[in-house]
Amino acid sequence: MKKLIVTCMLLFLIGNSAFTQEASNNEGKIVFRNDDVVFHQIDQHTWAGSGNEMWNESLFLIEGNDKAILIDAGTNIKDLDKIVASITDKPVTLVATHVHPDHTGASINHFSEIFINPGDTVLMPIYMDNYPGDVKYLQDKEIIDLGDRQLEVVFTPGHTEGSTTFIDKKAGYGFSGDSFGTGLLLLTVDFSTFIASCEKICSLMEAHNIRYLYPGHYHANNVETTNKIKDMQALSHNVLSGKIEGGPNPDHSFGLKLSVEGNGYRIIYNESALK
Repeated sequence: MKKLIVTCMLLFLIGNSAFTQEASNNEGKIVFRNDDVVFHQIDQHTWAGSGNEMWNESLFLIEGNDKAILIDAGTNIKDLDKIVASITDKPVTLVATHVHPDHTGASINHFSEIFINPGDTVLMPIYMDNYPGDVKYLQDKEIIDLGDRQLEVVFTPGHTEGSTTFIDKKAGYGFSGDSFGTGLLLLTVDFSTFIASCEKICSLMEAHNIRYLYPGHYHANNVETTNKIKDMQALSHNVLSGKIEGGPNPDHSFGLKLSVEGNGYRIIYNESALK
């Protein structure tokens, strides 16, 4: 069953993207490349990694003066800990935007601990059953201090119950995983929850001049902005109000049977999301 779910997800992501892995590497200096992953530099102390097993699954290395954070670990990147150590000499902690196999795949086994949103604990037996390390839990609004650089943890459920965004207020950007779908959202909870997450993150972004969020399948042209998130929020309101009615999702990706499009975006979901 796990292999079937992973395969469906892979085909879905590939089938709904017009970009290639190479396109994701056209921003910033490439600091590491092998058959599993390419890391390029976002700024002096931030790097984006692009895997190649589940359409460009992204991982982000954020460095402070004292410590570093690795956000997500991709699908199956051999010796990921050693790769990261070749980029930063700071001790690295692994955190996850959510528990899905393209973000917490076999690569997490290279790390002795991982921090996740407790909302995704239910997914651990499916996607993290062989993880030998310690699982620890993030708290909403907690501050991760890396030494003259801080990330705020923001719970943004929608894609999963435990989807999480990490915000660097000083830098003016953040990292959202698959929370907002970059135009294509796999919604596994209800629309009301997702709308609340949109309102929450947009309020924070506007209050602190956060220009954009790097998504979980990043290439140089698909960062999340408040305008895009508000469009997804409006589409969700229209579905709940009955103004727009969804139709069948032909490929039933992730077991999600319905699909709706509007404002240039698409959301796939189940009937249980209509509450």
